[in-house]
Amino acid sequence: MKPAPFAYSAPKTLEEALTVMEEHGYGAKLLAGGQSLVPVMNFRLAQPAMIVDLNGVTELGRIRVGDDYGLRIGAMVRHSQAEFSDKVAKLAPLMSEVMPHIAHPQIRNRGTIGGSLAHADPASELPVVMVALNARLRLQRLGNTRWVNAEEFYESLFSTALEAEEILTEIAVPPLMANTGYAFQELARRHGDYAQAGVAAVITLDESGICRQARVVFLNLGEIPMIAHKAAQALVGQKPTAKLIEEAAQLASRQEIEPTTDVQASAEYKRHLAFVLGKRTIQEAVTRAGNTKNL
Repeated sequence: MKPAPFAYSAPKTLEEALTVMEEHGYGAKLLAGGQSLVPVMNFRLAQPAMIVDLNGVTELGRIRVGDDYGLRIGAMVRHSQAEFSDKVAKLAPLMSEVMPHIAHPQIRNRGTIGGSLAHADPASELPVVMVALNARLRLQRLGNTRWVNAEEFYESLFSTALEAEEILTEIAVPPLMANTGYAFQELARRHGDYAQAGVAAVITLDESGICRQARVVFLNLGEIPMIAHKAAQALVGQKPTAKLIEEAAQLASRQEIEPTTDVQASAEYKRHLAFVLGKRTIQEAVTRAGNTKNL
């Protein structure tokens, strides 16, 4: 299959790209890495009138340290660029740990951080990571900029808060608090396949080992990244013992995800995966939080 006819624009600056998006609105699609858009166009599941190629907008391809000493990631940063970045490894180690789980090296060499986040595939790792890290996403249109929390960015299956004329230009990841541990686990049939289930956890302890903040987010167990608020609340204010962690994982797997049966697994099996992976991931994050030399 080949795509339907379309016009093509290759802007060199962000302002040029925003101008084209303002002119074409819903008739335009942004081309970043093309790992999702091009196959969809080839099958004619999408037939945009205009393709706006962002690969010439070099200002979107940078990783830098923000004024808050957190991480700032341009939307056109490649997966592989983030995977081997010292800044990412130091300031957002959870993200650094997750990158090798994403598809295969060939995909990571072309795929972009912003493209993955905007595509909003429920089986994608990066949306879950950004929600777990309380990241903020910068959405720009001609003459206007707004910031949206990652948690609020995802609305439903493949649907986000992005409006027709907007471009996701940057991701801001806040710095980790002291005594914070992180972990990520997923299960796929083969390395690089879409995961049947996965979970990211970020846990902060105080000096006495009491949990002060917890964030647990599940992958591919609902239409969007599924935040386990009840499980996190069960941990906060308590010492996360093995029994408490198991109870929190059980709570999340039974009450806070929305798995569906598909060709890979039944909904009930996915709940079992959520419990097992959740327990292991929370435990690993807690262990790291208590060992600050790993942070």
